[in-house]
Amino acid sequence: MRNVWPTGGLWRHADFLKLWTGETISQFGSQISQIALPFVAILVLDASAFQIASLATVEFLPFILFALPAGVWVDRMRRRPVLIAGDVGRAVLLASIPIAYVADVLTLGQLYVVGFLVGICTVFFDVAYQSYLPALVEREHIIDGNSKMEITRSAAQIGGPGLGGAIVQALTAPYAVLLDALSFVASALFVWRIRKVEEPVVVEDENGEKPRMKTELREGLSFVLGNPNLRAQAGCTATSNFFSQFAFTILILFAVRELDLEPGLIGLVFSLGAIGGLVGAVFANRISARFGIGPTSIVSIAVSGPATLLVASAPPGIAALPILVVAMLVLGITVVVYNIVQVSYRQTICPPRLQGRMNSVMRFMVWGTIPIGNLAAGAMATVLGLRPTIAVGGVGTGLACLWLIFSPQRHLRDMPEPLVEPVAQPEAA
Repeated sequence: MRNVWPTGGLWRHADFLKLWTGETISQFGSQISQIALPFVAILVLDASAFQIASLATVEFLPFILFALPAGVWVDRMRRRPVLIAGDVGRAVLLASIPIAYVADVLTLGQLYVVGFLVGICTVFFDVAYQSYLPALVEREHIIDGNSKMEITRSAAQIGGPGLGGAIVQALTAPYAVLLDALSFVASALFVWRIRKVEEPVVVEDENGEKPRMKTELREGLSFVLGNPNLRAQAGCTATSNFFSQFAFTILILFAVRELDLEPGLIGLVFSLGAIGGLVGAVFANRISARFGIGPTSIVSIAVSGPATLLVASAPPGIAALPILVVAMLVLGITVVVYNIVQVSYRQTICPPRLQGRMNSVMRFMVWGTIPIGNLAAGAMATVLGLRPTIAVGGVGTGLACLWLIFSPQRHLRDMPEPLVEPVAQPEAA
């Protein structure tokens, strides 16, 4: 029988395939949970707009509090055990929600606590994951690896929300969260089966002493802020993330209370719209090779603004569906292409020993604006209403491209070689 399994790229890389499989299962579970958790708050606990925004804020608050030290700790240890611990921790925490629901003791307070602790696990997992991929695959396969991961994410966004909406409508939201908990268990098992041995972690300086955390943090910050392209990338992504929360923090609430859509239809919109993410993941490599890294990044982030404004223009009822689907399709393509190009760029240029700190600094800067945006969205929606808040988010998201336009990155076409660290010179006698 002829073997139909692809042979090129990473298709025969056994350890990458294990990481990819575990992440695929986890991503599908997370997409179900992403739509189910707000429905737990809205339908089970009758949460207000500000309470929904506060829940989203609590989930991202760990990226402000723990991202920077997480980078130092990840650089001091092997990354695979961190990934496993992050998966297991999130599984246990999320499983507590359906348990509390069955026992009739579920509260908003528990959702806040679980969201915060899951956020801590996610901080360590994400920093370790982005630092682990360059050590797992060869340099020339980094974009391919990130593209395959984004294909998985997009496929999960296609199937997950629709399935999640159906489960919420049929079995109630807490049982949908349980599926996410089980997906993290599966992810941990696949990561545990990876056999490639990581390089020993060196945590001593040239004098044989363990460096202080403050020193290592300063080194990571200096690497990111001292590079004009990374600095512009951080500013652009942070601005985009801040304003995108004006739309997506309250999107489900907007769809339920102003557009009068059922959970199943809302999930269907997310699923159909996520096809754009799949398209972006498949063609990101070709697009960046054809037009260049800088131009691709600028256009992809600029187009996301008008796409968000489409969401704000949607009329009530079934007539909103085609407008929402088109908007989500465009957002899926642009956001995924931008993410693949930018993440691959910084993974490529960063020295291996700084991967954890570089990724943690970037996550601190670009995700640290998300909880601030969540709170601002909740406050603005309370004062101005849901639709105007989404419109403000669309304008701000589109203008985030100015960071890249006024930086050297606008001229960047090809993926550069890794940066070479300067060799320390001996002190004069």
